[in-house]
Amino acid sequence: MLFDVVIVGGGLAGLALASALRDTRLKIALVEGRAPTPVTGWDARVYAITPANAEFLQHIGVWKHLDAKRISPIYAMKIYGDGGAQLDFSAYETGVPELGWILESSLMACELWENVKRQGNLALFCPATPRAIEMTEEAAMLTLTDGQTLSAKLLVGADGRDSWVRETAGLKAISTPYDEMGFVANFDCERPHRGTARQWFRADGVLAWLPLAGNRISVVWSTPDAHAKQLLNLGEEALCSRVANAGANALGEFKLISPAAAFPLRLMRVPSTVAPRLALIGDAAHGIHPLSGHGINLGFQDARVLADLMTATPEWLDIGSERLLRRYQRARREETVLMQYTTHTLHRLFREKLPGLKPLRNVGMSLTNALPVIKNMLVRYAIGAI
Repeated sequence: MLFDVVIVGGGLAGLALASALRDTRLKIALVEGRAPTPVTGWDARVYAITPANAEFLQHIGVWKHLDAKRISPIYAMKIYGDGGAQLDFSAYETGVPELGWILESSLMACELWENVKRQGNLALFCPATPRAIEMTEEAAMLTLTDGQTLSAKLLVGADGRDSWVRETAGLKAISTPYDEMGFVANFDCERPHRGTARQWFRADGVLAWLPLAGNRISVVWSTPDAHAKQLLNLGEEALCSRVANAGANALGEFKLISPAAAFPLRLMRVPSTVAPRLALIGDAAHGIHPLSGHGINLGFQDARVLADLMTATPEWLDIGSERLLRRYQRARREETVLMQYTTHTLHRLFREKLPGLKPLRNVGMSLTNALPVIKNMLVRYAIGAI
């Protein structure tokens, strides 16, 4: 079967790319092993979506269909150092309506899936599993385990951090384990969060309280493996007390509303995210520490840039040419490397126990908080406003 683009992976980035190509002349195939399903209750895996990416989701026809009752705006952020320092960000002071929104992963995935199912220029192969890739000068050919062969000008790997496409194509990935896990769970709160996200740099890791719709929060605790396992083994009452106490009981007592889970954390760099007739997007192309909450924002921008590049390419030019795909790689490298460097450096800065470093990093945080121009510039960059 002949296509212009074959996307392997129906996660958020892959679905966003397919949706962004809905009004083009391109014939698209999407290969995915399992369709997303709604989560009972509240999904423990959530993302902080920047205004720039909310605009992108609006552009591809998804945002307006999301359940507004399950979306929480972020009006303010409070970041606490491990020595009394504090850094505050405010939408009002920045001159924007919101700093971002907290959305459940499953909410976005299910709506994106429904979006591509209605897409006239897309063929959906699900459930389907890729078996082999063959590259020629004219096409990338993907063979599925059921024997079908899909031929395309461009093959896109959007199949996650352990990407089969990336490995099969021989693109190198450099992984650096943090020896930490991301512990996640959702809670009802005694006191209203008022759209404020909170983050603590602690001796036992980075703790984030992210506002959910209603009087609820999602907790992401990036913490050493042993501590994460200890948290998972706590009873419900003990866990609620531990998490509330870790945040100085700022929102009163907690009640667990979703099962706790944890996943390993690692930094992943992919020196080359393109090859002739091949491009990687999303977690297949990069991995960062979750303390910034920007993982899927990078993936959505990968999808936007690649879709814009293909849409602007005249019909007589080959969208799978390496020269063209290098433009995509260059366009995405700066933001990706900057975000990886920043999160990795912050993580190491607060993990180090060198004498004198603790007061120094807290003084730096306090100075930043006292400089409105610098603070405003940082937050506007983070939300994609500059």
